[in-house]
Amino acid sequence: MSIFGSLSLADAPPPAAAVEIAAHRVSAVAIETRSGRTVVAAQAVEALPDGALVPSLTAHNARERSVVLAVLQRVLDQIGRPKRIGLVVPDPVAKVSLVKFAQVPPRAHDLDQLIRWQVRKAAPFPIEEAQVSYERAARTADGQEFLVSLARRDVIVEYEELCAAAGAHAGLIDISTFNVVNAVIAGDVTPGAATGDWLLVNVAGDYASIVVLRGLDVILFRSRGADAEGTLADLVHQTAMYYEDRLEGGGFSRVLVCGASSLSARGSADVDQIRRGLEDRLGKAVETVDPRSAVSLTDRITASPAFLDTLAPLVGLLLRGKAGRAA
Repeated sequence: MSIFGSLSLADAPPPAAAVEIAAHRVSAVAIETRSGRTVVAAQAVEALPDGALVPSLTAHNARERSVVLAVLQRVLDQIGRPKRIGLVVPDPVAKVSLVKFAQVPPRAHDLDQLIRWQVRKAAPFPIEEAQVSYERAARTADGQEFLVSLARRDVIVEYEELCAAAGAHAGLIDISTFNVVNAVIAGDVTPGAATGDWLLVNVAGDYASIVVLRGLDVILFRSRGADAEGTLADLVHQTAMYYEDRLEGGGFSRVLVCGASSLSARGSADVDQIRRGLEDRLGKAVETVDPRSAVSLTDRITASPAFLDTLAPLVGLLLRGKAGRAA
């Protein structure tokens, strides 16, 4: 049982199939290599009824477990019933923070205890009930930063048990936005192409998350529920101001958005309107994340904006830590 950080690799070989259990849908992708190309071999998406699953850091998520399980089983059936999968869960399941230490303990056990002690003050539940994962982030003049993900252990077990009941073992678990980042990096034609400071906005029907990276290092992460005050453009603008004032930001080399089709489908705004709003606030052209730079699609798969948004975190989980995978 693990939640891994944004750019980490599991010790075991990556699975060939990934599943995302989100508030309003279950989706899955299986990939394979054909003539040196990474290809989507099978895919499936099925909607969940409103309220069947409510992502939460502190509460039970699967409100209608039998409904979620039935949908998950049908989705797995459509991609060949894989026994071993990677699992993408909604961002609100985890609390993400950056912590910095002037000196890093040489022993892994001591570092683990130090990170737990540091994040326990902000945890909304006892740290003894937490699943904690961390990755080295940026090295600065005054210390080493770590990107820390914290979730309640019984919530993660809830998702694992859903997968197990559907006949699949979820050996790798991570949140959506981290894996959209992985998809962008995996799709860069030249390894190391993600340089400078860049910003990614990941939008879901029930939350929006923003991550700022300096090269491959996360330097800022923010997430908020859809019911929070202010618009998405306001949140991006506030993040950009913080980046400039507190993180010595010199401007973004690249701005990307993923998931805007989820708002369009619910009538909140169309994709172009969302992109224009972000461009007006940032004064920078905004790209949409296109996972086809990392994987190829067969002719029978229709690459609609909604499907590409759904595909991105799944591809990111399966290709985490890899770059230059464009066909």
